Amino acid sequence: MTPLLQVTDLTKHFPIRSRAFRSAGGVIKAVDGVSFSVDAGQTLGLVGESGCGKSTTGRLLMRLLTPTSGSIQLDGREIAELRRSDLQEYRRRVQMVFQNPSSSLNPRQSVGSAIAAPLLAQRVTPAGGVKAKVRDLMDRVGLRPDHYNRFPHEFSGGQKQRVGIARALALDPQLIICDEPVSALDVSVQAQVINLLEDIQRDTGVAYLFIAHDLSVVQHFADRIAVMYLGKIMEYGDTERVFGAPEHPYTRALLSAVPQPDPAADRSGRIRLSGDLPSPADPPRGCVFRSRCPVHPRLDPQRRQLCTDSVPSGSIACHHTDVAAEALATTPR
Repeated sequence: MTPLLQVTDLTKHFPIRSRAFRSAGGVIKAVDGVSFSVDAGQTLGLVGESGCGKSTTGRLLMRLLTPTSGSIQLDGREIAELRRSDLQEYRRRVQMVFQNPSSSLNPRQSVGSAIAAPLLAQRVTPAGGVKAKVRDLMDRVGLRPDHYNRFPHEFSGGQKQRVGIARALALDPQLIICDEPVSALDVSVQAQVINLLEDIQRDTGVAYLFIAHDLSVVQHFADRIAVMYLGKIMEYGDTERVFGAPEHPYTRALLSAVPQPDPAADRSGRIRLSGDLPSPADPPRGCVFRSRCPVHPRLDPQRRQLCTDSVPSGSIACHHTDVAAEALATTPR
């Protein structure tokens, strides 16, 4: 079956310019050869540390940014090179929910007007009229009818995010890109928003690209997971497999850092990464994770050179998964 969204070797490099001399000074490799797919009605979780390129990837898929290279196909149609005038139809089918609900809403625009904005911009007239459609969307996301004429400052963070979700649903999209939609909310409100997104997916069949750094949320919500580090995908696969039997050392380190709710839980398996995150302007050659990898120092010289020379293609960007489990089991914590 052809996936709804197919991303192949997607790249976004930002030029570095000196303000003093107004000259180019290399590039920042924010996204560097990312590939994945999203099936209709399914959820792909995109996870990783802050600064790894998750949000940039989401903005590339929404075409808020123009890719440097690579392919983005929706239902087999290439959209990476669409010009601005050709993006209107695409954005009927792909919408976005942003991380900060306060900054994503116009403080001078009422909630009803904010939800109606996509319909007016796309010149879509629903059966029964725009106002009836907006009220239906508000009811769908748990907002009351009397909220229609209120302004964003009158709402809580969770209510604002519900407005953002209603606005994203206005055009009945096939895919919604959720850029850390619950990270700015209280824990109890996070659960309500996640349950709302699940209910919407069950009722409408919409697909999600769910960008997050909270692995426990992604484990509960996503069908597949892509683990990102310094602009590249480290591991990609079904949620059950990635959480149950992670193979890349970076994935193992991330999962070992997930907080345990039980104070008496065994934390001896925590994998602590040494060193700082390299600069995306000068990432390590070959495997970008090798400078922090707990397995790399324990490899023989030939295997180390392999990490420097190339990165394997496929769902796991590591040459040494065969020795990673054993090495990490004996690495001092």
